[in-house]
Amino acid sequence: MHIDETSLLPIYIQIADAIEDEIMRGCLVEGGPCYSQLVLAKELKVNPATAAKGINLLVSRGVLVKNRGQAMTVAPNAVASIRARKQKDELEGRIKELVALSVSLGMTKEQLLSLMDEAF
Repeated sequence: MHIDETSLLPIYIQIADAIEDEIMRGCLVEGGPCYSQLVLAKELKVNPATAAKGINLLVSRGVLVKNRGQAMTVAPNAVASIRARKQKDELEGRIKELVALSVSLGMTKEQLLSLMDEAF
């Protein structure tokens, strides 16, 4: 896991994104344990409160589950939850940018869809 200190993206969001990436790659499995805030803080050399903020973001997204007195676990539906959020937040935003660019270039919807078909 890596944090880019030069990034404009807040560190806690980078932590959350990195954990989601590890879940998507299968490094962390649904129902299995996740890193504690202290382990993350030590490994990434960040304040434990920053690590906790990243973890809490994933708890609020339903990706991680806090079990009182036990280790934090990856939610049973974490992969589906991450995919759905990324499709909604990231992919839809990029598509809107792409459509806006194609319109500014004078392309028709059919031309853009043809380009997308070729990319697949």
